[in-house]
Amino acid sequence: MDQVSLVIILLAALLIPLIMAKFKINSLPTAVMEIIVGIVIGPSVFNFVNTSDLISQLSTIGVIVLLFLSGLEIDFSLFKKRRTALTPLEQKNAVNTPKYSPVRLSVYAYSTIIVLSLLLAAAFKVSGLFSDFWLAAILFGTISLGIVIAALKEQELLSKAFGQTILLISVFGELVPMMGLTLYASVYGSNSQSLWLLLLILAVAALLLLRFKPFFRFYQNINKSTTQLDIRLAFFLIVTMVTVAESVGAENILGAFVAGIVLKLLNPSETTRERLDAIGYGFFIPIFFITTGVDLNLRTLLTSGKTLLLIPLFFLAYMVAKIGGYWVLKLRFKQANALASTALTATTMTMVLAVLRVAKSMKTITSDQSGAFLLAALLTCVISPLIFNKFYSAEKEDLVKTAVHFIGANLSTVPVAQQLRKGWYDVSMYTNHPENYQTYHAQVPVTLMENFTAQDLQDHGVFDTDILVLGHIDAERNYELAKAAKAYGVRRIIVRFEDRNVLNEHEDELRELGVEVYNTPEANITLLRALIESPSTLLLLNDTENSIYEVRVLNHLYTDVQIKNLQFAQDITISQVIRNRKLIAPNGNTTIMYGDRLIFTGNKQTAAQIRQALATAN
Repeated sequence: MDQVSLVIILLAALLIPLIMAKFKINSLPTAVMEIIVGIVIGPSVFNFVNTSDLISQLSTIGVIVLLFLSGLEIDFSLFKKRRTALTPLEQKNAVNTPKYSPVRLSVYAYSTIIVLSLLLAAAFKVSGLFSDFWLAAILFGTISLGIVIAALKEQELLSKAFGQTILLISVFGELVPMMGLTLYASVYGSNSQSLWLLLLILAVAALLLLRFKPFFRFYQNINKSTTQLDIRLAFFLIVTMVTVAESVGAENILGAFVAGIVLKLLNPSETTRERLDAIGYGFFIPIFFITTGVDLNLRTLLTSGKTLLLIPLFFLAYMVAKIGGYWVLKLRFKQANALASTALTATTMTMVLAVLRVAKSMKTITSDQSGAFLLAALLTCVISPLIFNKFYSAEKEDLVKTAVHFIGANLSTVPVAQQLRKGWYDVSMYTNHPENYQTYHAQVPVTLMENFTAQDLQDHGVFDTDILVLGHIDAERNYELAKAAKAYGVRRIIVRFEDRNVLNEHEDELRELGVEVYNTPEANITLLRALIESPSTLLLLNDTENSIYEVRVLNHLYTDVQIKNLQFAQDITISQVIRNRKLIAPNGNTTIMYGDRLIFTGNKQTAAQIRQALATAN
C-alpha cells in the first residue's frame, strides 16, 4: 500500500506541470497546484493516498532540500556596498535616482513587517482566537522566497533594482522567521539544549566554509560523470548541518538553510546549481508539497466553526502584516508597483509549512489551528501573484536606453550611428573637425570640440557611456584615448585602426585591457572572401528585414532548453553557439547553456526583442 501511494504521488508530480502547460495555467505557482492536487487525492476528496512512514520520511527530506535550495538562492552581493563597483556613468546617473538602495528599502520594509506581525499576534492573543503570541508573530512575518523568486524570474526582474528589493525583503522574510523559530523551539521545546549551543551551528558552518573554500577552483579538473563531486559535497553539507542542528536542539530546517548559505558562499557553478535544482524539484520537493495537501483533511477542518472563522482572519493577518512595506516602497517606486510588490511579499507557504511542522511536533498548536494557518497561506499564494501580475509595470529607470558615444564623425561612423538610433540606443557623436560637424550634425547629434584630449573628453562627459566607439582616423589618438577611457571605467570600448602597423604594436596590450579592436582593411577582406565563398552573404547583409545578431545568454528562462523548444525557435536561425571560446555547430537538439554566445539571424524587429530577452540577466 505504501508503494501504491508513492506511485500515485509521483504520477501526480509528473502530470501537474504537464497539465499546467497544456491549459496555460501561469497565474498559480507549481507548489500551490501540488498542494491542491494533494488535497484532491487525499482524504479530503478521493482518499487515493494516505501518508505512511516511507512517504513521511521522503516528505521530511523534501522540506530539508527545499530550505537548502532557498539558502542557495540568496545573493549576498546585494548586501555589499556597490558604489565603488559602479561605472562613472552609473554613478553619474545615480544622482538623478532616489537615494534609497534596495538594501535600505528592504530593511525598512521588513522592519514594518516585524512590528505589524507583533501587533497582530498580540491582537489574536487578547481576543482569545490564538493564544501563542510568539508562534503567531513568526507565522505572520514569513514570506515564501521560492514563490517570490519564481514570480520575479517570470517578469525578468531579478537583475533590476525593483526585483532586488523584493528579493531582499523575501530573504529577510525567510531568514528572520527561521531564526525566530529556532529560538522558539529552544525556549519552549522539551528536548532543547541551552541557547548558547546554537552558536555551534555557525561555528561548524564557518569551519566548513573555510575547509572547502578552494573546492570549486580545482574540482573541474578531477570531476567525472561517475563521481559528481559537487553534488556529493552539497549532500555532505546538508547532512552535516542538519545533524549539528538537531544535536544542539535546533530544527533540521535551520541546518539545511545554513548548509545552502555555505554552498552559496563557496561560489558553485551554474551547472552545479541546476543539477541540485533538478534533484530537489524533480523528486523530493514535489513529494513534500503533495504530501502537505494529503495531510490536510478538509472534511474534518471545515466542520469546525472556529476553523472557518480563523481561515479568513489568518489570511487578513498575512496580508496586513506586509502592508507597511507599501509606504516604504513608494519612496522609490511608483504606486502601482509598490502595491504589486506588497501583494507579492504577502505570499507565504514554505516557511509556514516548516513552522507548522515544528509546532505540531512540539504540540503547541492544534490540528484545526494548523489547518487554518495553512489554508490561509494557500489563499495568499493564489491571490497575491494575481495582484502582482495585474499591477506591475516597468519602472522608468529600467527603460533607459544603452548609451553609445562615437568619437569621430565620418563615413565609417555616421551610418552606423543613424541605424543604431532606430533601436534601443541613445547615440551621441563628437568631432574636432568643423567641416565634419557642418556635414553631419543635421543627420545625427554631433558635438564639436576643439580638442580631443582625454581630460577634455572626460570633462565633457564623453566617457560617461555604456559603449565608447573610437572611430577617429588617427590610430595613435584612438589608442591613447582607449587606455584613458578604460582607466576612467568605461566597460565596453571599440577601437578602429586603419593602419595595421599601429594595430600590431598595440593589439596585445589593448586586448589584455578588454578593449575590442578592428582593422577596416581586414574587415573588408573578410567580407569579400565571404562574398566569394558564400554569395548569399551580401543578400543577408543588404536585407532590410533581416540582420545578424550576437547575444550572450544571461536569462535563466532560456538556459537548459533545447533550441527546438525555444518559444521563438521559428523566428530566428541560430548559426553558431560559442561556449568556453569554442564554436559549436548547433542543431535542434543543442541545449542552450548559461553564458553561451549565440550568433543568429532574424527579422530586425522581432530579433532585437529576442536578443534583449536573452541578454536580460535573470
